Amino acid sequence: MNVTRRRFLKICATGLGSSSVVALGFPVTKAQAEVRAFKLARSSETRNTCPYCSVSCGLIMHSLGDRAKNAESSIFHIEGDPDHPVNRGTLCPKGAGLVDFIHSPNRLKYPEYRAAGSDRWQRISWDEAFARVARWMKDDRDRNFLAKNAAGATVNRWLTTGFLAASASSNEAGYLTHKVIRNLGVLAFDNQARV
Repeated sequence: MNVTRRRFLKICATGLGSSSVVALGFPVTKAQAEVRAFKLARSSETRNTCPYCSVSCGLIMHSLGDRAKNAESSIFHIEGDPDHPVNRGTLCPKGAGLVDFIHSPNRLKYPEYRAAGSDRWQRISWDEAFARVARWMKDDRDRNFLAKNAAGATVNRWLTTGFLAASASSNEAGYLTHKVIRNLGVLAFDNQARV
């Protein structure tokens, strides 16, 4: 019998593996016959975009819940979207660990406000948060809007405020954001995709 080195290693590995399984008392036939339920079988799929960097990878989030009106579904698995043109199903370690981010007890789920000189944050409603931001923007624009430059030419500039847009937005949302910010007179405008 002509035994090559490769064949010798295969024989040894097979023998060692099978003897180890039998020696540990592991019932091989029972393990081979067991059928596990697929963990994503009853889940609902939701497509989304990864929030971390400017690559904007596509995600598929799997959640369990009966979709009743007052019942909250819980996300238990996140994977890359194979149909997404950016990542084609792959995710970096941060994107792959999004489930931990979603279920973190430190995750901020509502707006908070800290008064000047205070050491405590207090919860406010979304309406109040939007109203505060809008009021600050309006007051700053009214104080610092420059309609004409020193030569008397119309410039309509607001130089004391800038805007950073999200990279995960669609082209349409980016276009609308650009139009709104430029119409306000803001010159300092950038997108996270360039950062």
